[in-house]
Amino acid sequence: MEAFLTSVSTVALAEMGDKTQLLALFLATRFSSKLSIVFGILVATLLNHLMSAWFGVEVANWIPINWIHWVIGLSFILVGLWLLIPDQDHSEENTMLKHGAFIATFLLFFIAEIGDKTQVATILLGAHYGSVWLVLLGSTIGMMLANVPVVFAGNWIMERINPSRTRQLACLLFLIMGMVTIVPSLLQ
Repeated sequence: MEAFLTSVSTVALAEMGDKTQLLALFLATRFSSKLSIVFGILVATLLNHLMSAWFGVEVANWIPINWIHWVIGLSFILVGLWLLIPDQDHSEENTMLKHGAFIATFLLFFIAEIGDKTQVATILLGAHYGSVWLVLLGSTIGMMLANVPVVFAGNWIMERINPSRTRQLACLLFLIMGMVTIVPSLLQ
């Protein structure tokens, strides 16, 4: 249950003000079919986060057991610090919009998540908890919690969320997770 709840909260917080959240807002203004956008986000997230969680679990199997806490803990800390850096827009949106709401959303979200903070977080969560399915379920729900409201009430929500504050809160969460992962190794 811890893997699931941590994945939900970590990904939801990391997504606040992220480029994919802004992408959801953009797509919601371009397409009238909100459910197609939501379904595109869901399918892209499931595919991307399934691969990420699986990769994390597999990587954890390759790392020597006495290093695993250090590697994962330091990685959490680095992702936390990375969250303080605002995203830059490198989008290919205009060429993909001609494919319709679902296809455009699926392609844009899948591409936007490659190498993104939430993908790295999902890899780390998979490595930390060793559970592809709980991390996949939690990270997907976290992604949907952050993006679905934006699709339906984007402008109103975005005016009330402070992306800088949410990035700081997500950073703090990752730093704490990093320290909680490393400290037991120090005490042995």
